[in-house]
Amino acid sequence: MQDQNRTHDCRFDLRLARGDCEIRSAQRLRYQVFYEEMGAQANPWKLSERRDADCFDRICDHLLVIDNHETDEWGAPRIAGTYRLTRRQALAPNQNFYTESEFDLAQVKSYPGEILELSRSCVHPDYRNRAVLDMLWRGLGAYVAEHRIDIMFGCASFPGTDPDAAADALSYLHSHHLAPEALRPVAHPGQFVEMRRSCESALDRRRALRQMPPLIRGYIGAGAMVGDGAVIDKSFNTVDVCVMVMMGELSASYANRYRDAV
Repeated sequence: MQDQNRTHDCRFDLRLARGDCEIRSAQRLRYQVFYEEMGAQANPWKLSERRDADCFDRICDHLLVIDNHETDEWGAPRIAGTYRLTRRQALAPNQNFYTESEFDLAQVKSYPGEILELSRSCVHPDYRNRAVLDMLWRGLGAYVAEHRIDIMFGCASFPGTDPDAAADALSYLHSHHLAPEALRPVAHPGQFVEMRRSCESALDRRRALRQMPPLIRGYIGAGAMVGDGAVIDKSFNTVDVCVMVMMGELSASYANRYRDAV
């Protein structure tokens, strides 16, 4: 994937990470958002390094929006936003996707086309605007076109570990966006949290959407479906759902946002 976006003043670059230094910068942003801002529990190594890192970082691609006019505290160009992208072929034999720690993906993995896991998506607090999100979506569009991806999927998170705080949103997702059984991810037994938490007749779509973080609202706007069951992730202080997008059924508005890249 080549550089996909650069403003006239060359402020922003949109591309995949080049080398370990840029991956470490993305990991520092992830630490800032997930651990310092959202309250994830860091082990001693992460506390010392102030980086969110795991074994998947070595095999995936890291999509970056880079602000060339600002630097982080280590003197590197500031990462405004990032996505971690893992294709099936990047996994070692018998290695699972990150999402499989919470959800059974047997149905998704049986799909004959190309599949792509999205994870560790975050945006720096100074750049939480439509422009940066659009750049990330255009980057995804270019990546999906280059690798002929048919399905994107991954965990999407609600803040906090109380599913009742997002009762309307979870119920709405289950009632209106549940994936077909033939492709449906399912939360693992022992982790499964019922998503139907509000009476369907009393569901209010606007209230449900207000309970959703912007990223989940964006996925729904793109035509996403969800798996059955949520999972409480105490280590990340979140309630997770499994989201999947069939690229052939991408909504018209999001297809337009992709169009410059594909």
